[in-house]
Amino acid sequence: MLHVTDLVKEYPTPRGPLRVLSGVSFDLAPGDAAAVMGPSGSGKSSLLYILGGLDAPTSGIVTLDGRNPFQLSPTELAAFRNKEIGFVFQDHCLLPQCTVLENVLIPTLVAPGTDDNARARQLIDQVGLADRIDHRPAELSGGERQRVAIARALVREPHLLLCDEPTGNLDRASAENVASVLVDLHRTKNTILVVVTHSVPLAERFPVRFDLLDSRLQRR
Repeated sequence: MLHVTDLVKEYPTPRGPLRVLSGVSFDLAPGDAAAVMGPSGSGKSSLLYILGGLDAPTSGIVTLDGRNPFQLSPTELAAFRNKEIGFVFQDHCLLPQCTVLENVLIPTLVAPGTDDNARARQLIDQVGLADRIDHRPAELSGGERQRVAIARALVREPHLLLCDEPTGNLDRASAENVASVLVDLHRTKNTILVVVTHSVPLAERFPVRFDLLDSRLQRR
């Protein structure tokens, strides 16, 4: 379970604290998928980074499966993120010198497992890139690169998958393809999925939808 309670985030400015999140609270269970929409600068990415343990809240509580990442040591937090949380960003962030398979396996390098290679190959097949497994990013389209990024985010079998504008850099056809892959894999893996997006067609694919306006999260 993902529990978020009274989350507040402020940034210091010369004119005083700038509050981007106020009293944000919600719960999501395994299998839940939520889209967060709102104007640029409304705090959507800040919320995502806090959920992923990349940025600490000013106040409030976030727990994933009963663990509060902000109570962990830096080493424990890094291990927690690597195992429990998958990230997909607007930019695929693939290593250009690595093949598709090598890029998907990167999160496993911290703590290698005996079935990593097999799981990576299965994910690559599930995102429709089995015939591109030895290709490098420069040899792939934008949509194909983002599908590799989705496979990489899922290779450690995380409980929480966070996506920041995953179709923002793609044309319409590629965006629809990536959205379908994302939703299908989410259902298969039974993750908790949170997607920040400006795309109405993408948001409409999710049963839970939030609007972030004036620092407050409102469920539609």
